Amino acid sequence: MKPPIVIAEIGCNHRGELATAMDMVRVAARVCGVDVVKFQKRNPRECLTEEQYNAPHPVPANAYGATYGEHREALEFTIENHRALKLLCEEWGVIYSSSVWDMTSARQIVSLEPQLIKVPSACNTHFEMLAYLCGEFGGELHVSLGMTMRREEEAIVDFIRRRGRAKDTVLYACVSGYPVAFEDLCLLEITRLRRDYGSLVKGIGFSGHHLGIAADIAAMTLGAGWIERHFTLDRTWKGTDHAASLEPDGLRRLVRDLRNVALAMSDRPSELLPVEVEQRKKLKQVRTT
Repeated sequence: MKPPIVIAEIGCNHRGELATAMDMVRVAARVCGVDVVKFQKRNPRECLTEEQYNAPHPVPANAYGATYGEHREALEFTIENHRALKLLCEEWGVIYSSSVWDMTSARQIVSLEPQLIKVPSACNTHFEMLAYLCGEFGGELHVSLGMTMRREEEAIVDFIRRRGRAKDTVLYACVSGYPVAFEDLCLLEITRLRRDYGSLVKGIGFSGHHLGIAADIAAMTLGAGWIERHFTLDRTWKGTDHAASLEPDGLRRLVRDLRNVALAMSDRPSELLPVEVEQRKKLKQVRTT
């Protein structure tokens, strides 16, 4: 089996600190061995209504500002910061990516010409943005399907297909909780997505917000070709996503286990493997009928 592409989603776990984000890129590349590092890009004034912007953060202990809008602004990087992060990713041999949450952010990230752009679950019915990405972005479109009704899912895929971009699109099975209990992961959605759309799209991925690394191995064996996990340097840091994130050693183990299990997922090429020949001579008690 071909091992999946592993995406470390830093998102906004950098706490709005560029130096921390750069450290996270280096650790994800050097220590964990991931393939892709992903951030987020939002324009809070565009994403939020005035009421949402000025409301307090729903979980004050996680707030980086006096209002939710100020909190989001504090966690945002400029496009110049993202350009620097992309260059750093290239230096360390990993692919840079970002999710985009609004038209302004989509235009900015497209200008960096990354290999892939993520459309998060919260924005997957933003058809104006999807149309822009289909028409103006030449790389892969990765679309998460958390919080999405079946009729919405069908409309998203049809929208992308009619624009000739389905073969550039990866759909992600996803449950939007932080963290998600194992009984709510619904991993067989990977099987359903492969059945319903596997012949139409580039592939099916799994975006997990759960604890541990066992479910990701199962996701791979079910056919997920991309595995995305939130990544943090410290799960005790302030913020919603840290509790559902992997620390460096956890992500390192995940990458290791995915690649090892992928190696193990094969048929026997012969009745006796080379490793068995000598053992057969020593141990096998051959009896005839």
